[in-house]
Amino acid sequence: MSTAESITAQDLNKHFGRIKALKKINLTIDSGQIYGLLGPNGAGKTTLIRLLIGATKPTSGKLSVLGYDPVKQKTLVRSQIGYMPQSPALYEDLTARENIRFFGYPHLNKNFSKRIEEVITFVGLNKRANDQVYKFSGGMKQRVSLACALVHQPKILFLDEPTTGIDPQLRETFWQHFRDLASQGVTILVSTHQMSEAMYCDRLAILHEGTLLADEPPHQLLWNKKARIKILRDNQINEELVSNYPQALPILLQQFGLDTNINRIEIEEETLETVVLSMMEDQETSEGSN
Repeated sequence: MSTAESITAQDLNKHFGRIKALKKINLTIDSGQIYGLLGPNGAGKTTLIRLLIGATKPTSGKLSVLGYDPVKQKTLVRSQIGYMPQSPALYEDLTARENIRFFGYPHLNKNFSKRIEEVITFVGLNKRANDQVYKFSGGMKQRVSLACALVHQPKILFLDEPTTGIDPQLRETFWQHFRDLASQGVTILVSTHQMSEAMYCDRLAILHEGTLLADEPPHQLLWNKKARIKILRDNQINEELVSNYPQALPILLQQFGLDTNINRIEIEEETLETVVLSMMEDQETSEGSN
């Protein structure tokens, strides 16, 4: 994975009247990284994506996408990014192939026809490429939308809730596509409210009410979770609730000398969902006390 920065945000704020949609967001996304935006509806995920693609202006702060200002240098940015909105924005009376051709036409090059066929194959549309989109299921429309975002070979791919409403098997296929793209150096920023999908990301930002609560790899977030540890010894149960149990467990066991009478250890871990919800509750409590 390259360490070159694809996206940076510094003290980014976005207000809609009295509503503070984003509050002092600072983040850096490296090239070839799958970067997740996790949070409930209204957290600011879509607003952040719209700022990064130049669809709206920040109230204050700085943004850089591939070294460009996404508002002032919109044309340069948009020629190098792909965007897949939450709801497919397709022409229903056109075929899948015609939609892909239409959305890729502004980036026309000598290998354009070949590229169309490549993305059709990539998203598994070969058998339905000549069917009109209105005949498609929601999952099939998502495939067409992804192909439209990829046809011009973008350096950055923005995905807003890309797996909403699709079945688990197709969701798994999509994430394999995303990982393949990242291995080729494509930077992917994906918003989701699915906790299970968050674990696929290289790095994860937790957004809540416009505030960035965390920005780190998913496995590091899980180190913050609590674990209930039960030690059964001579028919007695010793129970402890600890944080960061990989480090806490050895210390706890030292109290028992790690002897042979300890024959079983049970660990009940919190889920990522529990960790994230706890972070959000802590933020609300902190803001309520100010």
